[in-house]
Parts: sequence; C-alpha cells; structure tokens
Amino acid sequence: MAMEARLSLRQSQRVVMTPLLQQAIQLLQLSTLELQEVVQKELLENPLLEEMAPETPEGADGQQAPEPPVAPVAEPAPPESTRDDRSMDELPFDLTAVMFDQHEERSLVQQEEHDELPWENILRSVASLADHLEEQLRFATEDPTVRRIGTEIIGNLDDDGYLRAELGEIAARCGVSVEEVERALTLVQGFDPLGIAARSVQECLLLQLRADPMPDPVSVEIVEAHFDDLSRRRYADIARALRLPPDRVMESVEEIIGLEPKPGRRFGGIDSRYIVPDVSVHKLGSEYVVVLNEDGIPRLRVNSLYRALLRNAGDDARQYVEQKLRSALWLIKSVEQRQRTLRKVSQSIVKFQREFLDRGLPYLRPLSLRDVAEDVSMHESTISRVTTNKYVETPQGLFELKFFFHSGIASTDGEMVSSVSVKKMIQDLLSGEEAAKPLSDQEVAQTLKARGLTIARRTVAKYREELGILPSHQRRLTPRKR
Repeated sequence: MAMEARLSLRQSQRVVMTPLLQQAIQLLQLSTLELQEVVQKELLENPLLEEMAPETPEGADGQQAPEPPVAPVAEPAPPESTRDDRSMDELPFDLTAVMFDQHEERSLVQQEEHDELPWENILRSVASLADHLEEQLRFATEDPTVRRIGTEIIGNLDDDGYLRAELGEIAARCGVSVEEVERALTLVQGFDPLGIAARSVQECLLLQLRADPMPDPVSVEIVEAHFDDLSRRRYADIARALRLPPDRVMESVEEIIGLEPKPGRRFGGIDSRYIVPDVSVHKLGSEYVVVLNEDGIPRLRVNSLYRALLRNAGDDARQYVEQKLRSALWLIKSVEQRQRTLRKVSQSIVKFQREFLDRGLPYLRPLSLRDVAEDVSMHESTISRVTTNKYVETPQGLFELKFFFHSGIASTDGEMVSSVSVKKMIQDLLSGEEAAKPLSDQEVAQTLKARGLTIARRTVAKYREELGILPSHQRRLTPRKR
C-alpha cells in the first residue's frame, strides 16, 4: 500500500487547563488567610482591580451618602472605534458598559488607604536555640579559640539539641586537636537547657542527672549501666542486677521518665500560627446556620479610572487594558464561586452531621466525599479541594473540614459507626482499665462486640497505635504516677 500525505479536519472536545482555570481551582484549596494574600497580591499587580470602600450610612459631611449603582449604565461606544469586537463577545458582560459607567472618579487623596496595624501579626520575639547558646558562650569564655569551637558545635546541633557531627570533623574544620574540641563540648554541655549537645539519648539523660548537685546514684547507674534494659522496660531485671527492691528501682525510673529527652524542643519554632476558622456554624432555635468568615477578604471591583484610557488610547493600550480586565473579572468571579462552593459544602456537612453537632463526638457518623458530592451535585475532586486546609467552628469545637470524612464500622443493628467514634470508645476503655490487668486488643474487641460493634482484633490494634497507646504487655510495665 502506497503512503500518501492527506489533509483532513477532525472535530473533538477536550478540557484544556488554561491559566485562569488553574487559578480558579487553586483558589478552592486556599484557606481564608491564604486567599487574603492572593487577593492582596493581585491588587498590587493588576491596576484595574481596586478594593471597594466599606459602606457607611452617612458621608463625611453628615449627609446621606449616595449608594453605588447596582449595575453599570451602558453607554454607546465611541463612533471612531472600528476595532473588531469578537474579543468583547467572549465576556459574559458588555465591556463598554463596564468601562464607561458613571461612577464618580476618586481623587488621589481618597484613593489612599490607611490600614490599621494588625496587632494579631505582632509576634513575641523568641530566641532560637543557636542564639540562646551563643549568648551563653560569650559570657562563659573570652578565649577566641574556645569560642570558635563552641560556635562550630552549636552550628551542628539539630532541632532536638543533639550534636550530629563527629569531634574529629569539628577539629579538622577548626584546625585544632580533638582534645580541645572535647573541652569545648564539655563547656557547651553545661549550658541551658540541660542535656544540650549530647550525642545520644543516654548521654542526654546522664547530663541532666549529673547536673544535680546531689544526683541519685541509682538513677545514674541505671542510665549508665542498664540503659538497654531501661529502654525495654525490663525493670525486674534491673532490680535483680542492682540487688535492690523493685519499689526502689521504680522510684529512680520515675525520675528518669521525668527528664527531657529532647532538650531543644522548646526552641523548635518562633513563628506563631493562628487557626482562623473559614466557616462558623451557629445554632438558631432548632436549626444550624452556616456563616462564612469574610473578614479581611477585600471586596473587589474594576477601577473606573481606566475608562479614559480606553477612550483615548491606541490599540496597544486597549489590548493591555482588556487583558488586565479579563484577569480582574475572572478573579472576582473565582472568589465568588469559591465562597458559594464552600457554603454549599459546609451546609451539606452540617446536614449529614446534625447528630454530632447536637450530641458530640460519639455520634459522628461515617461520611465520604461521594456522599457530599452527590448531595451538592459536584465532583468528588471539587469537594476534596474545597475542604482542604479549611476549618469550621462548631458548638462542639474547632475542627478541620476533613475531620468529618471517615469510614464506618457496621453495628449489629445495621447502622454504620464512624471510626472516630470507635477510637473514642477504645480510648475510654483503656483509660479506665486496671493498672495491674490492662486490657488486651482481643478483650477490647470482645467488649465492643458486646456493645454491638463487630470489629477485628487487628483493627483494634491499628486504632490503638493511632491513638499512641502502648500494647497491653508494655502498659503493664509502665510506671504510674503516684
């Protein structure tokens, strides 16, 4: 068969992820604080966007302020314009009506906005771990060599306060001997917090015990000579090796448990991050009302000052203004669509979780993204995006919207019980167990079965691990605070 070149037309449909569509999808995933940042950035970059001033009942002179028109009044286009209007037809409105409205132009003084200082963004100045140690190093010695070695040691500490570099490596970098590095390390290990610059958990605990002027010799010996048995909770073996009564060993074990294994933990971060609820749920009478948090989100509109530019400018300027206009209007539309979608999804979640809002966590029902998607006639991916990084304030507390989506476990009466509720039951059972006879996973499964929940032992073990609870044989050996 001979090969030949052929020209043909083919018609097909496909979804193209344009930059504007990507922006709209991205806005769905943003929290309220992140949305504020994006809008403020667009206000700075797009000259056609401006923030609407808050509506006030009276003007500056005490007279009734004129209300802005609900819709712009259309005016005929200038007769000298012979430009192709096909690009205007793509917009869901009349471009001329938007640009040539009758809004009163604001003066430059009126355009200035004086924002008040956001006091919630003023953070308390907290020194980092390195700053805290270097300040002590400056007061501890005046020897430049020791200070150089100490600074190198401090620079090699991780977030938990452990030294993660070999002494030989530090000696080579500073051009000194290993003995000098060891002396500088001993100096740094005496700084606050206790246990800093240790190379292992065992050394960290020993540093804290020996910092006491009169340390407990039993505690020191346990950490120094029986650390492996201590980590495996073999308290009986330790008592036999030390030839001491078990009660005496447990007193030292309790002291060791009270030490800080991560001395740099309290210097872990200096940024204060606030959770601002994106949605609030209030109960009015017998119904729940969903209120979106729109504080800080500017109300946007198209700047009318650019209409003179469209009247008098050439084609290049018109093309630039139209491009910025499309971007501005798409952002306004995307923000409004995000708010509507968030409201609809939140109302659907409230409808499904009504019993939880009334009675608390044990009544949280299983819920999937598909349930909400079918209820609001949207795709599951949209529900997933709009519930990402969003928080809702309810009468039961502050929760992430993702919190309400959980799998379920079938009960004997045919109803599904949320996995969160099952975890709460397991936590309550284990918190009320006898210290000498802790419940095994099989016993917990049998207890839940007696309550009407059929759950496997391995599922109980998985939920127990997610709750951070030790197995029964380790809980039996864990000392209880007196």
